[in-house]
Amino acid sequence: MASIKFKNIYLKDSSTISGQNEKINTKFTIPDFFDGEKTTEDAEIKMQKTVLKDMIKAHNNIDLLISGELSNQIAISNKVASDYPISHLGIYSACASYTEGLVIASSLLTSSTLKNAVVTVSSHNLGAERTFRYPIEYGSPRRTTQHFTATGAVASLITKEATSTKIESATIGKVIDYGIKDPNNMGAVMAPSAAHTLLDHLQDLKRDITYYDLILTGDLGKLGSELFKEILTKNDITLKNHIDAGAELIVDKKLTDQGASGPVCLPLYLVEKILKEKKYKHILIIGTGSLQNTTLVNQKNTIPSISHAVSLEVI
Repeated sequence: MASIKFKNIYLKDSSTISGQNEKINTKFTIPDFFDGEKTTEDAEIKMQKTVLKDMIKAHNNIDLLISGELSNQIAISNKVASDYPISHLGIYSACASYTEGLVIASSLLTSSTLKNAVVTVSSHNLGAERTFRYPIEYGSPRRTTQHFTATGAVASLITKEATSTKIESATIGKVIDYGIKDPNNMGAVMAPSAAHTLLDHLQDLKRDITYYDLILTGDLGKLGSELFKEILTKNDITLKNHIDAGAELIVDKKLTDQGASGPVCLPLYLVEKILKEKKYKHILIIGTGSLQNTTLVNQKNTIPSISHAVSLEVI
């Protein structure tokens, strides 16, 4: 497992946008899934542009843009990046893309003359559901294990300038495949990789679980969170300080029994809830990604997953 310690790297600022189903206050909101656009893809492009433009307006010179989402070939991120004269790295770890972006940004800032980088992720319910499961118009019955993709975008500025939130270290996850084939049960797919990454993070950095005031996972959902804790219990770790962002972000039982999914879950909840509460000093965020592909799923292949962990210190 690759764990990295960073020196003088900070999360300085973030801009957020969400839809109507996400139970959290964001800087910007959209009134419906289309927000005046002809397609859901155009609506997601508009969301990414909104938060990125907000960061550029607030901080002027951006050295690097790192972005990703769930569309095929991350076309939405690439389309947005084409409108701005900023060096760009496109990334894909599914719903673990935000933590992957933080790892890359922190590593590049540590080892170069770059002064800052913006990490941007997004997801759109209608676009993701159509891509990975069924179009909403199809009217397919939703399973009790199925998540509801969150709609929103987040852009975070990573810098060498000291702020109250320090990016202290990170652990890059391994791709884990437990043989699960059901794309409607992503919690079960992702729980093993989340547990593996947490265990390796603690071992690599020689830390006890009590070092962290909070373990914040991305979108395991309620079932995935239970499995996550069960795996850790079998490894002699009792997890009492855990919150799953997805499970808290969408709580409407008419939409899902599990909670939200999507790359935007973790950063939305981190930025607009956890960091604003100023309750926790040592936070470990674990982005959880189900690395499914519609072609391989339809060919009855198993679904691998990956989780990346980033340690934050609130000063």
